[in-house]
Amino acid sequence: MSSTRDFIEKDYYAALGVPKDADAAAIKKAYRQLARELHPDKNPGNTQAETRFKEVSEAYDVLSDTKRRAEYDEARRLFGAGGFRPGAGTPGAGFPGGFPGGAGGTTFDFGDLLNGAGAGAGRAGGLGDLFGGLFGGAAGPGASARTRSQAASGPARGQDVETEATLAFDEAVLGVTVPLRMQSPGTCPTCAGTGAKPGTSPHTCPVCNGAGVTSRSQGAFAFSEPCRECRGTGSVVDDPCADCRGSGVTTQIRTITVRIPAGVKDGQRIRLPGKGAPGRRGGPAGDLFVVVHVSGHDLFGRSGEDLTLTVPISFAEAALGTTLTVPTLEGSVSLKVPAGTSSGRTFRVRGRGVHGKGHSGDLLVTVEVAVPTRLTPGAREAVEKLAAELPDDPRPEITAVLREGGSR
Repeated sequence: MSSTRDFIEKDYYAALGVPKDADAAAIKKAYRQLARELHPDKNPGNTQAETRFKEVSEAYDVLSDTKRRAEYDEARRLFGAGGFRPGAGTPGAGFPGGFPGGAGGTTFDFGDLLNGAGAGAGRAGGLGDLFGGLFGGAAGPGASARTRSQAASGPARGQDVETEATLAFDEAVLGVTVPLRMQSPGTCPTCAGTGAKPGTSPHTCPVCNGAGVTSRSQGAFAFSEPCRECRGTGSVVDDPCADCRGSGVTTQIRTITVRIPAGVKDGQRIRLPGKGAPGRRGGPAGDLFVVVHVSGHDLFGRSGEDLTLTVPISFAEAALGTTLTVPTLEGSVSLKVPAGTSSGRTFRVRGRGVHGKGHSGDLLVTVEVAVPTRLTPGAREAVEKLAAELPDDPRPEITAVLREGGSR
């Protein structure tokens, strides 16, 4: 989940290599290409590729969500790509155009801005929501030490995780349960997430007294920031765990069983709530995003919710009519081909296509007359006799033009 600080400091458009006015399709296309190139499975041990993969995934999570993209664009418009740096020499420095009134003018009420008053009122909870993200949500500069401590050391949601799955054609159409083996951050089993060497335990940070944040004054304002001694956790580890190096988190390989719903398409991104990395300090798990790749099929194709199938038939079957037995992904069905059927005609078999929520597509069967490449003498004689017996010219309009010696 991106914070407001991320919104101001990170350029998600640059991360995906798309312009700021890119539409949803362009954003999705750029993400899919980068995700395939940077995926950890294709770059084992490459920390730089792993970092870029996380940046690209974070950028796509924001820009692919219409609401979050609007919030991101608004935050960047208000505070600029360089971030919010009040107090840098003069009141309002770092704020686009300066604070109202400027030096020597009307006193600027910073509290009104945080509370969403004035020009910011009515915008998604006012600018207070944006500043709340900068200072750790509810633990803004005016919050008590106890509130800031709870914000810094309370439950934290686990990270979102993305992986890929390749499905057979029929698995994508009908749905399947698959095991997914993935690497993701998890609670260190050696120290149970405390970050301390077994037999020891963290102690309260002496700098922030467990609050996780410290305050500093700059100009006319006081700002809260994460404590540098404990990195915002409120506690210090003197003897860190050797396995996680004091972070309480290690990269773990795990296998989970996931149900892929029927009807998924190639390139579709499926969100599985609560299947991502475990939360910290009792927080909820993140989400798992599965990018699906679907293999082709020897017989069947797909057009939206319908399946397609081409079936060769003989000239005799097309001329006289027949009943065909055609395969489906769930058995076989009988298909009546009437006499006089032309090559390329398509028949619809209801309900034998892609299964979706509460409905199913159809199977579209196209018949093509198979013409033999070689004829035995007896077969040639039979065809010649048949040609002599056939009644009408199959190309009357073309024959008429040729007789006139030109085109109409």
